[in-house]
This record gives sequence, structure tokens and C-alpha cells, in this order.
Amino acid sequence: MNESLTPSTHIAKITVTAHQRVNVIFRAFVSRDIVMLLRDYTTYVRPILEFNTVVWSPSLKCDIRSVEKVQRKFTKRLPGYGDISYVERRAKLNLKSLELRRLHYDLLMCYKIVFNIIQLRFSDFFVFSTLPTRGHHYKLPLNHAPVNARRNFFACRIVKLWNSLPADTTDFGTLVCFRRPISLHHTDFGSFLTAD
Repeated sequence: MNESLTPSTHIAKITVTAHQRVNVIFRAFVSRDIVMLLRDYTTYVRPILEFNTVVWSPSLKCDIRSVEKVQRKFTKRLPGYGDISYVERRAKLNLKSLELRRLHYDLLMCYKIVFNIIQLRFSDFFVFSTLPTRGHHYKLPLNHAPVNARRNFFACRIVKLWNSLPADTTDFGTLVCFRRPISLHHTDFGSFLTAD
């Protein structure tokens, strides 16, 4: 975190590294086979942009765009993909936006904390809602956060999304069951990133 308590410095560093790796991939391989290039991207580039995102997930639009730009530029360089929009490129390549993937990671981490799957104390992050509400039975009260640094912290930013999970189609039984439907419910996030 920098002095403003944002991860902008970290994001600037990892995006430079990720762009460099994309350039290396396109220089190192004579083949322009899309399946191979995509596998190289998901193996050598995307992990740089996604490591530990629960801790540093960006909240500023400029930072969100900076991270997404790596995938945007990579897909644009693929043969036959340069003249179509980023949304269409992602659909053809079966790629989710990096912002959406970060939201999924946040939901999975929230599940692990709520159901005591990892060694993090629930009480350090959340409390269960005691008020009767519509929706699923694991709703969390929204913490009051007077400053942005706290509002964008994992335990605050995830609550609204977690509470919005539909009770009728979300299976909280196991992590595997839970993981399956979240990709179906939250495909519209990051809409401001769709323009090229």
C-alpha cells in the first residue's frame, strides 16, 4: 500500500511485469496458434495479475483499467481478433474480465471465512446479521466505513455482493457446490471496462 492506502504502486509494478511477459510470449513463439498463446497467457501472465487479489483488489477506476489493460492488449494482438471489441474477444476466447475474476475470488474467500475452512477467525472480519431478512441465511451486516481506505477493505467491500447472492440458486453446502453457480450470477460486473 502507498501513503494513500491504495495499491496503486503495487498495481503499476505488476502490470509492467505482465506487459513485459506478454511481449516475451509474442517474441518467443513463431507459432500464432491461439490455443497455445492463450495457454501461455493464463500460465505465465494472468497469475501475476491475480496473486493475492483479496488483499490488494483495486477500487480506483484507473487502477482497475490498468490491470484489465493487460488482458485487453493481449487479446487484441491475437490473429484475427484485432478488429473486434474486447467484450466479443472475451466471449470468443471464453475469458472472463479480470475484475469479475477478482470478485469471484472475494466471494470464495468470504465463503471460506464464514464456514471456517481456513485459519482466519470469522469475528476478525464479520458478524452474522441478527435481523430477519429476505434471501439466504448467511447474510452479513454492512459495516460502517467512514473512510475509503476502510470501505475498500475486503471485509467491507464483499458484504454487499455476498448478501446479494440469490437464496434459491446458491448452494452453500460445500465449497465445490458454492463455486459452481457464482459464475452464473455475476457476469455483469465491470461493465465500464467493456469499451475498447
